Amino acid sequence: MAILIKKATEITGIREAGKIVALTLRHIENFIKPDVTLTELETICEECIKKHKAISAFKGYRGFPAAVCISINEEVVHGIPDSRRLKLGDLVKIDVGVIKNGFYADGAKTFHVGNHIEPEIKKLLTVTEEALYLGIKAAKVGNRIGDISSAIQEHVEKNGFSVVKELGGHGVGIYLHEEPIIPNFGRPNDGPELQKGMTLAIEPMVNMGRPEVITAQNKWTIITKDRLPSAHFEHTIVITENDAEILTKE
Repeated sequence: MAILIKKATEITGIREAGKIVALTLRHIENFIKPDVTLTELETICEECIKKHKAISAFKGYRGFPAAVCISINEEVVHGIPDSRRLKLGDLVKIDVGVIKNGFYADGAKTFHVGNHIEPEIKKLLTVTEEALYLGIKAAKVGNRIGDISSAIQEHVEKNGFSVVKELGGHGVGIYLHEEPIIPNFGRPNDGPELQKGMTLAIEPMVNMGRPEVITAQNKWTIITKDRLPSAHFEHTIVITENDAEILTKE
């Protein structure tokens, strides 16, 4: 599939879907606390999406069984909500994909359970979110995908963490997954050139330890091989004449 350049009317539709992603992630933060089950969190997210007359982009996608992905601690992404209960100190990654009037948006955030947070965990969250915004800053007309990738990788590795190389960001908007793939590692001035109207989901997945990951027995959940924690932040953006615009915001 070629990289799709969106019309203004299509970007408006993706922006509406993105707003619901943002609303859902803000809403669910109120429920991130000990003893809440992952399925309860999923239900709250799905109700929020439905309240805004949208549907989950993930449920049923290639057979994925849940409305959102919820991954905890060493789980990187694609976690399937189940009966596990949150505990103080858990890291919770919630990935929300929405379809509104046929348009897609995708966003994710990592939450911490409880107020007391270990310094290294806090650093992991800070660096991952900073890497996302550095990637977004590099997403401008005339740059290339490698400029986004290298900005993310450089920031993560200079802070002592590692990026997951088997997974990355992607085009989004008309479909959930479009070209181009956006690795979280790479070289500047490499890959497809960025053009006005491209809509991209940029999503650093950052491991506290080594970069290697494995797939769980459920064939979905990606887990760090060394079982150390991982963090994940994601926004859907559109390339404009000037700076990229974040579409997954309220």
